[in-house]
Formats: sequence, structure tokens, C-alpha cells
Amino acid sequence: MAERRVGTVSRGIRCPIIRQGDDLAAIVTDSVLKAAASEGFELHDRDVIAVTESIVARSQGNYATIGAIADDVRAKLGGETIGVIFPILSRNRFAICLRGIAMGAKKVILMLSYPSDEVGNALLTMDQIDEAGINPYSDVLTLEKYRELFGENKHQFTGVDYVAYYGALIAETDAEVEILFANHATEILKYTNNVLTCDIHTRARTKRILREHGANVIGLDDILTAPVGESGYNEKYGLLGSNKSTEATVKLFPRDASGLVHDIQDRILQATGKHVEVMVYGDGAFKDPVGKIWELADPVVSPFYTAGLEGTPNELKLKYLADNDFKHLKGRELREAIEKRITEKSSDLVGDMSSQGTTPRRLTDLIGSLCDLTSGSGDKGTPVVLVQGYFDNYTTV
Repeated sequence: MAERRVGTVSRGIRCPIIRQGDDLAAIVTDSVLKAAASEGFELHDRDVIAVTESIVARSQGNYATIGAIADDVRAKLGGETIGVIFPILSRNRFAICLRGIAMGAKKVILMLSYPSDEVGNALLTMDQIDEAGINPYSDVLTLEKYRELFGENKHQFTGVDYVAYYGALIAETDAEVEILFANHATEILKYTNNVLTCDIHTRARTKRILREHGANVIGLDDILTAPVGESGYNEKYGLLGSNKSTEATVKLFPRDASGLVHDIQDRILQATGKHVEVMVYGDGAFKDPVGKIWELADPVVSPFYTAGLEGTPNELKLKYLADNDFKHLKGRELREAIEKRITEKSSDLVGDMSSQGTTPRRLTDLIGSLCDLTSGSGDKGTPVVLVQGYFDNYTTV
């Protein structure tokens, strides 16, 4: 048998444009099978078919208007003065939500974290902070003080001054707006007791702190957890994971898609006899080394997946074995020794020095990140990704 020369392969699969009501399981299955036929590859057991959350939500028709957001905010926070704290700086992710939020209040106290938001979008650089003699862990800045010290600051990639942009969005709804900069949630309680915390991965702690101080606090994950009128909703994540659809609507994170992933898995098994794994994925979990932006603006990388994607990798570090345990070997002897060690490895390598440096992250986070990089976020037209060979190792033929 010829020696295998290829490991993991990730392929973007082109699909039709998905609309509400489309049979997504049938479309994904058909697209993958047609891609295999046209490109001359075969499916194998434990291949992974990954479907972007966007087309899942679109097929579900999971959209909401800014009016629905406003109604829910008004019902839950009273419709008077509300604090909106720790939002990320994003036209796609938060701006349209902010428009709806502001419509549900008479006054918005917008409290921005600084020098950057939760996922790394910078308002300021640390050099600016140092030069101004500001301590971001304790100092609270008004808008006037911020402008005095730092002037206008545009986002490195988008060219947007988010302070001015968010302020204008609120004002356009006829709500009064006041902006401050602070990193302690309780600062907002000097202005209002009704708070909407907009952080993503730290939201549970922020809510706890504010509730301990008597606040009436909700998070983005508490807005649109049920339909408002005929709106979409997400019972678990609310507005978290939403994206701009139009200037007056957002596409929400998909609702329960556990049936979808198992449907695709069953269809592929019937068509090919192969047992594949299937997942829905959103943002990958990685950090840009230039802009320092952490990509993960969704609440999770993968909200739905089949059982074979549970867990974390259990891998040996080949260079560790080559440089330590088998440093006296080379050529065929080295290969055979490493293959033997892989074949005999424990099912749990936690604490084993020969696994140091391998990635202790969940499989869904790793594979979802690979898929996000493969599919991109623009005009590639590949909202489905096929990953092959991910579970292979050096011994796989």
C-alpha cells in the first residue's frame, strides 16, 4: 500500500443562496455530494460537515426588527433612563441592536470599556493611556474628558470613531444620550438602576456584581428570548450572536438545530454508507496579532453538533518524542518507534509530558475556527465546509 502523504484537508463547499423555509439538510447534503463528484474525492467515516450559523438562521427565518428589540427593552427595563454598558464596537454586531435598544428608552447612559472592548476592538492604545497618566482600572472619564485627553480616535480597520457613531445612533432615535468610560460595572449605578449589560463572555459575572448592588439588570442574552409579536427569538442567547441584516433588522443566532445536524448525518449515511460528524459553527476562536481583536463575538463557536465532536484532542507531540524519548533513532527505526507509541498511547494524556504543547481546546472550537477561516465572511459563497482527516494521526494509512 502506498504511503499516505496528506493529512487534514478543509474544503469550502459552494451552495445556493439560502432563503427562509429552504430544506437546509437536503441542500447541504446535495451540495457536499455534488462537490465530491465534481472534484473526484470520496467521503470517509469521521469526516466533518460544518454549516455556518448564518444559513441556519436564514432558513429558520430568525430575524427581528429594531421595533421588537425596543418593545422588549421597554418591557424589561421600564422605558425611562437605562444604562447600556460594555458593548463591543461593531457596526455589524451591535450598532443595529443599539438603535433598537435606544428606541426603548427616554435616555441612554452609554458606558464604554477602555482602552478596548471585550473582544479587543481598541478605542485607545495603551501608549495613549500611559502618556495621559490614566489608570483604566480605576479612572472614570466623561465624554468631555475623553475628548480633551484623546481627541478623535478612529478604529484601525474600519476607520470609524465609535464614540461619535454610537452617540449619533442613540440621538437619532430621539433618546437623550450621555457617554462615559469605565471598567467597573457598578459605576453605572450612579446614573441609573436599570442596566443592560452587553458583554458576551463575561456577562454572568457582570450581572452578578450588579445584582449584588441591587440593580435591575439584564443582558443581551435576555432580550428576545421569546417572540415579540411575530419576531424571531433565541431562547438561550437572545440578541447575542446576532448580525446586521438591514438598517432596521437583525438576524439572530439560530434556534435549536440539533435536528438539522442529525438529519444531515443520516442523509449522508444513507447516500454513502459513511458516518460523518456534523456541526453548526459561527465565529472562530482566535486572535488577530496586528489589531489584537479576538474574533469570537458569538456566545459560542458551535451551538449544535453531533456526539462524535464532544471532547478535546488526545494527541502526542511528535517533536517531543523525536527530541527526547527517541533522540537516538532516525529513519525507519524512528518512524516505527513513534508509530508504536501512538498506537499504544493512553486514552487520557492529561499530565503526560509527551503531550505538552498540544492544544487543550474543545474539538468544536478547534474545528469551528478552521471552518471559519476556510469559509471567510465575504463573497466566497462557501457556507458549508468539509473537513477530512482531522481525526487521523501519523499512523493512519
